[in-house]
Amino acid sequence: MIKLIFTLFAILAMSSLQAENGASLYTKNCAACHGSQGNGGVGVPLALPDFQQNVSDDFLAKTIRHGRPGRVMPAFKKLSNEEINSIVKHLRSWQETPYLPKKISVKPGNVQHGKQLFTKYCSSCHGAQGEGGHGTGVTFSRPRDLPIIAPALNNSGFLASASDVMIKSTLMHGRQGTPMTSFLKQGLSENDIDDLVAYVRAFEKRPYDKQIALEGSENTIIRFESPYDMQTTINNVKRAATGKNFRIIRVQSLNQGFVKESSENIKQTIIYFCNFQLLNQALAVDPRAGLFLPCRVTVVEQNGKVEVSAINPKYMAHIFNNAELNKLCADMDAMYQEIIEESTL
Repeated sequence: MIKLIFTLFAILAMSSLQAENGASLYTKNCAACHGSQGNGGVGVPLALPDFQQNVSDDFLAKTIRHGRPGRVMPAFKKLSNEEINSIVKHLRSWQETPYLPKKISVKPGNVQHGKQLFTKYCSSCHGAQGEGGHGTGVTFSRPRDLPIIAPALNNSGFLASASDVMIKSTLMHGRQGTPMTSFLKQGLSENDIDDLVAYVRAFEKRPYDKQIALEGSENTIIRFESPYDMQTTINNVKRAATGKNFRIIRVQSLNQGFVKESSENIKQTIIYFCNFQLLNQALAVDPRAGLFLPCRVTVVEQNGKVEVSAINPKYMAHIFNNAELNKLCADMDAMYQEIIEESTL
C-alpha cells in the first residue's frame, strides 16, 4: 500500500514537472509568434476551441518538428521528442474539451476533379498552387483580405503533419473562428470532398516550398569605410537616400535617449529614412519587418576613420523564415549597397 502511494505521488510529481516544462518551453519557443495564451500574432492562433478539438496530438507534434518551410513557422529540429510532447500537453491545457478522433473514412478520390474543385473553391484563399495566403497570422499591421491567413496546403511540413482524415474533416465542417467554412454547406458532396483530399495529397509529389536562404545572408551587417570626414559622410548619406526616393525622417546620435542630454556621442550618428510605400508593402508581408524598417544607416568615427554601416536585410529575411520577404529584402539589400557606396565613393 505504501509503495502504491509513493508511486502515485511520483506520477503526480512527474506530471506537474512535465506541465511546468511544457509551459516554459512554449514561452521560450512559441509565445513570441503565437501569443502567451495562444491567441495568435505573427503566428496563427492555437487556442481556438474548434482548432483544438479537430487536430490530433500527432499533428501538433509533427508541425513543431517539421515547421512550414517558407511560411514563418520554423522547424524545431533541436527539441527532443519529450520536449515537443511537453509543449503539446501545454497547448492542450487551454481547452477543457478533449480532442476526439473523427470517425470519418476517406475513399480514393479523383485528383483531376479535385483540382477543378480546388481552383473554384479553395484557391482564392489558399493560393492557386496551394502556397497559402499572403501575410502572417492574425497581426493587423495593415488592412488585408482575411482575418486569419489561410495556411499553405502545398507545403512539405503541412503534408507530413496532416492526415487525410483531418483534411477531410476540416473540409466537411470548416473551422469556426476562421474564414474556413463547411464545404458540405456550400453544396459539395462527400465524394467531392474525397476528390479534394486526393488533390491536396497529390501535392506531395511537387511541394511548393520556397527557397529560404539568400546568397550572402550570412553577413549581419553591411559595412563600408568612408574617405570623407564625419559630417561630409552624413550629408552624403542623406543626399544618396533622397536620390533613391526616400524621405529623411531624422538624424540623431546613436546613444540619444540613453545618456544625459548634451552628453551624446557626436562621433556616432544614425540617419533614419523611409519610403512609405515600401514600408507598407513590407509590413503587409510580415509585421516583423518593422524591426529593420524604417531604414537606418549608422555613421561612426573612431581612431580617425569614418565607417558607414547598416543591418543586412538578407540576414533578417533568413532568420524570419518567410519566403515572401526574400525578394523584398534582396531589393532592400541592393538599395542599401547603392546608398552607402554612393556616400563613400
